[in-house]
Order: sequence, then structure tokens, then C-alpha cells
Amino acid sequence: MPKPANTRYRTTNWSDYNAALKRRGSLAIWFDPAMPWKAGRSGKRGHPETFSDSAIQTCLTLKVLFGLPLRQTVGLVASLIEMAGLDWPVPDYSTLCRRQARIQVQIPYRRLGQPLNLLIDSTGIRFRGDGEWLSRKHGATRRREWRKVHLAMDTATGDIRAVEFTSSRQGDSPILPELLAQIPAGEEIDTVTADGAYDTRRCHAAILEHGADPIIPIRRNGRAWKPDCPAAISRNEILQATQCLGRSIWKKWAGYHARSRVEAQMNRLKLFGDRIMSRDPDRQTAEIQIRIAIMNRCSALGRAEIEAIA
Repeated sequence: MPKPANTRYRTTNWSDYNAALKRRGSLAIWFDPAMPWKAGRSGKRGHPETFSDSAIQTCLTLKVLFGLPLRQTVGLVASLIEMAGLDWPVPDYSTLCRRQARIQVQIPYRRLGQPLNLLIDSTGIRFRGDGEWLSRKHGATRRREWRKVHLAMDTATGDIRAVEFTSSRQGDSPILPELLAQIPAGEEIDTVTADGAYDTRRCHAAILEHGADPIIPIRRNGRAWKPDCPAAISRNEILQATQCLGRSIWKKWAGYHARSRVEAQMNRLKLFGDRIMSRDPDRQTAEIQIRIAIMNRCSALGRAEIEAIA
């Protein structure tokens, strides 16, 4: 029997994608003079904030993008504002550190007006301890600690629509309902694709509550559930299709392999560094959200459109 030929792929929009890759490396930084740099009155008791959340997020975005400590970030922002000819004040490093713990990061994303097809996955990211090379070469000299990042990606736009940041001991399946809760109520969800770790009653029920269809492979030793709820009935249908078609054919038929795209987003997330600079959990959450915001900005510049060649 001859060996089947490998599938070949072709990028159909190479010229546009090539230009988008160049724009991602552009160092043009624009400050809108109409931007609310100073904070307005909040109406609450106490001294009002001097800088707006937009100003703090701008400074922290430059910090994460260039991998700078807080003091060097202050110097970079001050020089950029001076070159722009603006008379804005610059927040000092203690202000940035304090505000990072409680800032509401605005993550931009695109809406195409069609039902969402979400891809779910999680990964670990280190915030303390030696790196991989040093640990393999000389052994771990101090305790290594990790956190977990849970993402929900829109297949159509490539944007991250939901993110959760938890401890390393937190499982994957309990976080899926919280990810789906971040999707606005007015947006319809068509499918939710995840790996076998999300094959639980809680996940299937949360997906059905949002009117979506789960694309979750059944574990190899999985058995049929008692059909006492819609989640169990939906999961049993996936099990029957898997047993009828076979595991590999069901994955192709259901489009499960599209989940590799969210795994590629995990690699992009760690291109900013495989280690988080912050130590406080709230500041770590803000740092991860700013990374996501930068990734969505880059995705908006253009993506590759790939098709298979027969």
C-alpha cells in the first residue's frame, strides 16, 4: 500500500501578510493630544488620581513590550512625550507599581457580527526560579514557581476574547465557565473547542448554557454518562460519533485540529518572556492582560490566510 502524500499548504495573501509583519516591527509611537492623560474627578472621598487608567496602561504597555523595569519605563515615556512636544507629566515608578495592582486593562478585539467559534487552552508561565537551560545544566538552585494562563481565542479574527490567570494548582475545567462568562451577552457562541481535560459535566453544561456546541474529545477510557441532563446527552452523542467513526476521523470531521491555533498563541504569549517580572498576583494579572492586548493589536494588522493544496 503506497504511503499517503503529505498535505501541502499555501498562503493566499502573502503580500498583505508580508506588509503586516513589517508593520508589527514599526517603532512609530503616536500620542493623541485629545487623549485623557490626566484623571478626571471620580466623586469619591480622598485625594483624586493624578493619571488616568489610559495613561497608566500606555506606560505599562511600553514596559511589557520592551521588557523594561519601572524606572527605565519612566525614562522612556518621558523622552517620548518630550519628542512629541507635549507638556504632560510622567508618572513615577512608584505610581506605576501601585496602579498596576488595580488597573482595569482594556483588551481590544474585533467583532465580525457572526457567531463565535472559541478555542480554549491553558499554559504555565514561570515567575520565580531558574530558567530551563540553567536548571538542566546545573540543577535547580532555588524553588521554581509557576502560574497558569487560560485563554479563549476567536477562530475568525485570531483575537483573544477571554483570559484568566490562576495558580498552578488550579485545574483547567473549572475555569472554562469563567472564560465563557467574559463574552458579552449579546454575542452568540457557535462552538467551543477544547481538549480532553475539559470533558466534565461542568464544562459541557456551561457550553450548552451559552447555546454553543462542544467539540471536546472523549477520553480513551471514557464511558457513557447517565442521560439525566442535557450536558450528559450531548456528551454521549460525541461518544457515539467517536465510536462509530473512530477517534482520528471524528477529530477531522468536527474540526478539532483547529485548536492548534490557540496553542500557537501560547507561543506568542511567551515571546514577551517565559517569565513574569511582577511578584504580586494582581500585578501579574495586569501584566498578562497587557501582553494579550499587544497580541490583539498585532493580529489586527493582518494575518496569514492558508489553504490546503490537493
